Amino acid sequence: MQNLHGTSGKCYVAETLKVIGSKWTMHILHNLFNGKKRFGELQKLLDGISTKTLSVRLQELEKEKIINKRVFAEIPLHVEYSLTERGRSLK
Repeated sequence: MQNLHGTSGKCYVAETLKVIGSKWTMHILHNLFNGKKRFGELQKLLDGISTKTLSVRLQELEKEKIINKRVFAEIPLHVEYSLTERGRSLK
């Protein structure tokens, strides 16, 4: 069996699940595998997700460098989300 622990003793599987283990996070990533999406597009694609939950999950993914958030200085505000190289590696 392959060693699942790094030199720090952390379990890679546990660390990964901590970041992407929630129901909505997996759905968000699935939709971003198909290309950039705006907040409203993601909300329509994720039937049943609340605005707050989507915002929190996107912030968590951005913090973990799984997704990029690009803000366009327009009125109305235009924000696009896309996967980073790290995020694409999860596919």
